[in-house]
Order: sequence, then C-alpha cells, then structure tokens
Amino acid sequence: MEFRIADTFTESLARLSGEEQKAVKITAYDLQIDPSQPGLQFHKLEKARDKSFWSIRVSSDIRLIVHRTAASLLLCYAGHHDQAYQWAERRKIETHPKTGAAQLVEIRELTREVVVPRYVEEHAKPFEHYPESELLAYGIPREWLDAVRQVATEDEALELAGHLPAEAAEAVLNIAAGQPAMRFLAANAESVPDPFEHPDAQRRFRTIKSEEDLRLALDFPWEKWAIFLHPSQRQLVEKRFNGPARVTGSAGTGKTIVALHRAVHLARTHPGARVLLTTFSDVLAQALRHKLRLLLAGEPRLGEQIEVAALDAVGGRLFERVWGAPRAADQAAVQRLLSEAAAAAGERPFSQRFLEAEWAQVVDAWQLRTWEAYRDVNRLGRRTRLPEAARQRLWAIFSRVLSGLEAGGLVTPHEIFTRLAAHYATENSSPYDFAVVDEAQDVSIAQLKFLASIAGSRPDGLFFAGDLGQRIFQQPFSWRALGIEISGRSSTLRINYRTSRQIRQQADRLLGPDVTDVDGNREGRETISLFEGAPPGIAIGESESAESEQVAAWLRTQVAAGVPAHEIAVFVRSEAQLPRAQAAIAAAGLQCAPLDAATVPGGVGLATMHLAKGLEFRSVAVMACDDEVIPLQERIAAATDPSDLDEVYNTERHLLYVACTRARDHLLVSAAAPASEFLDDLRAQCR
Repeated sequence: MEFRIADTFTESLARLSGEEQKAVKITAYDLQIDPSQPGLQFHKLEKARDKSFWSIRVSSDIRLIVHRTAASLLLCYAGHHDQAYQWAERRKIETHPKTGAAQLVEIRELTREVVVPRYVEEHAKPFEHYPESELLAYGIPREWLDAVRQVATEDEALELAGHLPAEAAEAVLNIAAGQPAMRFLAANAESVPDPFEHPDAQRRFRTIKSEEDLRLALDFPWEKWAIFLHPSQRQLVEKRFNGPARVTGSAGTGKTIVALHRAVHLARTHPGARVLLTTFSDVLAQALRHKLRLLLAGEPRLGEQIEVAALDAVGGRLFERVWGAPRAADQAAVQRLLSEAAAAAGERPFSQRFLEAEWAQVVDAWQLRTWEAYRDVNRLGRRTRLPEAARQRLWAIFSRVLSGLEAGGLVTPHEIFTRLAAHYATENSSPYDFAVVDEAQDVSIAQLKFLASIAGSRPDGLFFAGDLGQRIFQQPFSWRALGIEISGRSSTLRINYRTSRQIRQQADRLLGPDVTDVDGNREGRETISLFEGAPPGIAIGESESAESEQVAAWLRTQVAAGVPAHEIAVFVRSEAQLPRAQAAIAAAGLQCAPLDAATVPGGVGLATMHLAKGLEFRSVAVMACDDEVIPLQERIAAATDPSDLDEVYNTERHLLYVACTRARDHLLVSAAAPASEFLDDLRAQCR
C-alpha cells in the first residue's frame, strides 16, 4: 500500500499547538507502520461526498482525515473535530479528466464564500470566451468552469484561486493579471499512467517511503518547499544545459530551493562527482547546509558528494592547498597603503575616498597589475572621466600599493580567486565537477573567474540562482566579458510562494518592473502571489522613543494574534540602530534572538538588513527607516561621482526590499521623523 501525505496536511498540522502536533505525529507513525492495528479508530465520514475519506481519532478533540483506498493511504488534514469533518465534507480526491493529475478538489456547491461583490461592473470578463477544452487544459476542475468564466477583476481571481488546485489557480491569476498562463501539463490524461506521478500532482502529494521520510515531512515546515516542487522548478532542476545556466526571480519565488535540488540532482545522476553548493556569505552557507541535511536525510551518501561552503572559505582552503595559508590584506591595511602612496606621490589631486573607491571597484576588482591594463580598462560604473594623464598619476599611487602588498606578503580576497582561476585554468584536474551558486547576484569578478576556471567549460558545470533586484554587495559587471555566457540559458520563476500579495506589491514599488544586467539580459519582476495577507503598515514616530512604542504595540498585537515570537523578526539598516530595535522588543515584553548568534528560545529575531538574506518570518518589522539612515548618509557623502551616487541609491533600495520581503503575512515599516524618502514609495500602498 502506498503511503502519502498532502500539502494540506502539512499546512493544517502547523496550525495546531505543540502538544496537538505531537499527538498527530504519533498517530501518523502508527498508520505508516501498520494501518490495520486495532488501536487506530477509523470512522467513515457518512456526510462526505468522497466515500474514501475517513476520520481517525487522535485525542478527545483532534481528528486526522485520511483518504483510504485498497491501494493507498493519504494523510489529508489534521484539526479539531468539527473543523476536520467540515473540511472533509467539502472536498474530494479525483483525477482531472483532461490533464490526468490527481487533485484535491473543493466541492463547488458547498462553497459559500466565493462570490465577491463587483464594484466596477464594466470590467471585461477575461475567461468568458475561453473554450472549455483550454480551461480544462490548465487543470481547472470541470465543476469550477462557470465560476472562472464569471471572474472580472484580479481581486476576484485571487478570491477564486483560493478554492482551486494550484495549477488552476496560477493560470487564473496569470490571465487575470494580463500575463500568459504557464502550462506544465501532460497533453492528455491517457499519457499519465499514475495520477499521483503527474508533475502537478507531485506538487501537493508526496509518497513516503520510510519512517525517516515521514519524520522530516512532519517536523520541518520548510519541507513543504523541499518536497512539493512546482513543475517549472522541477524542469530547471532536471534540465540538461550545454553551458552555464541561471535561474532568476524576485524574492520568494524559490530560487534557493531550485539550487538545493539542482545540487542533489547532479550528485544523484553523476555518481562519484564532486558538487560545490556555494554562496557569498558564511551565514547563508550555514542555512544551505542545514536545508541540504534535511533534504538528504533519506540519502545520506549523496551528501558526501556535495560540499556546502561560502566562496571565501572555499577560496582560502584551495589557496592554502596550493601555496600555503594566505596572509589577508584587510581594509585598514589597504587604506594605510593608499594614504602612504598618495603622500609619496607628492600632489593630491584625488581625495582619499576617491582613491579607495577606484582601488576597490577597478584596480583590485579587475586585478590590474600593469600600467597598460589600467590605461585601457573600461571603468564600468565609474562616470568620472579620467584622461590618460590623470590615470598616469593614479597608477603611480596604485603601483606603490601593489608593491607594498607584495613586500608584506599580503593578498586581497580578489587576488586569492584570481590566482586560483589562473592555476585551475592550466591544470588538467579541477577540485569540483559541478558548481551551484546561490545568491549569484553578489558574486565578485574574481570569484566568477574562479568558477569559470573550475567548471565553466563542461555541460551543466555552472548553475546560478539569484535576483539582480537583491544585489547589495557587488558593483555590476559583464559576465560575458569573463567568459560566462548565459544568454538562452536563463529562466525566470514567476510564482511567489512566500509573500502575500499585499506585501509583494508594496515591496515591488521600491524597484522597477524589470532589471537588466550589463550584458543586456532582462529579468522581469512580474510575479503572482498565491495567497492574501494583511495590508502592510507604516508607522512614523515623532521621536525614536515614540517609534519604539509603536513597534512594541505592533509586536504585542502579533503575539496576541497567535504568531509565535520565534516567527517574528525586526530588521534595521546597520548596527547603530540595533539598540532602538532592542528597546522596542523589550517594551513588548519579549526576548531578543540575534540572528547572527545562538537563537534565544522563543525570542524575536533581530539583525541588520544585510543579514536578512535567505530568511523568512511570518511577521517582520523593519525599523529605523529614518532620513539619513536609509539611504545611509555616510555612503552618500562618500560617493565620488554620479554613478557612485546612483549605485548607493540602488543598493540601499535593494536592502530595504530584501528586508521587507522576509515577511510572509505581516509587515510594519517604521521610522522616526523625518522618515526616509523611500517610504514615500511605500506609503500609498500601506495604512
């Protein structure tokens, strides 16, 4: 007998208390071991339309709803007695007549909340003239066709989508929003021998093959992402590429999940291959490592093929293997050498800030080592025009810095990767067969050269996941110029699983409708959120203490509404604003849990915006968005030419976007007057 779980079961389980969840899990384990054992009290649901639905008593009030046939047992829902019975009476499991996918369908005539008042009657009905065969091809259940044809607005489509299977909901939302519907469906039902093996069915049903599989599925909410892949994600995970490939998408579209599954797929299909799963920071690498362990719990040997580490850690280890441990040149050492070299040059036509920016963004980033290289380099992103005479004066300074670094035996991080790239470009062997890079938008020039040298020449060798709209650490540069050509092998994810429509729409106002990289590759930012949420809020206090009081009141409201403290986070622009957030959390009577340290049990997460990457919380407060805090006044003052200033504003917007999109259901953005100019973009969508 096949034993399966549905995504509706994992969702319902998460809504129960800790003790209730524990009882449900015990019952689920008993079912998997032996569904016929006498202790399991099955009760047939006489009022259910689907006669294969049964109730199992978990406790005096908690019931487990299962769908039982001679061939399979499916865990569908867990909840309190009346809610569980009502849920089962309003649903049925069926195979879609057109697509052949197994679906959990809400019974149309028993649904009361679908009709939405139409305030603008003159709206056209986008589905009115669609032929039945096409609507069915999108996976829409036959009994819901009439309701779909009556949809006139995007809001009505969103209301209806909550009652439809996922593939049908996505098609309806896309068409209502003026986007083409995406098809990942089989041509006809006859081509799908098992309805539960259909790509769309695999998004919502998982076959459990072992007790360990079941434990993971029950214990980790993240597993819904790891288990129930969207067909568009699965296609990217399993696709063969004849060169470097990239998947993009705005926050919440599942890029990291694709990267994780891609690394596992490469290890599984290439036994013995060495796979590098990497990103730009230790914090994100640690998160990837944790998620990979969960994903590979049933296949631990695959984990031996996959190394998960931050790029700097990889570079340092490989450098030490070839040349010995590097002596790193920190920022203070470089600043000192620049100052001494400028003084030795005699004249000072350039400020210290300009010298530091030119060194970091041009000379060191591109690893320029000769006057000719600096004379001819395209200073991408640096609009201050430098005639040859000015470059000569600058090179006199930079060449002294390079000599000082060499004399001290110091290497910069960029030099580490440049030397590694040159080494592996001439070696017959590589430390890795494949590399999968998450948050690729913040990979540096030298790191990309290194990646190209170890895996860029082989099919499927390089796979990048990232979002240009979340670039917060690196200057833009041409990938093509470094030999990484992704044109024709770049895909964009469009379905937002993490963030409510209201939060997504507000955060999107910080960025444009699309982003184009230096090579001309366009990333459209149009996405569809699959669920509704509370309208985001903006709170501007007359003082810092007034702002803290407002945030504290909001935090108390979240906890009172049933949001656990550990599913709440507060983000600020930099460490200087952390005390304000700590004061608000304390005023709410809650504990702080710094996200870069050991988490305080039950505490509210606290971090700077730079550490927010890769995280997710039900409720998020983004505090201290004051004028001169974001965008940070120090960065504006340090801008040495117009392009620097543009880059400051772009990355500061990206930072706020990243922080806001960590929220799943509830978002508050706050400031002490005067507020950041960025809040003007958000205020129209908030209340």
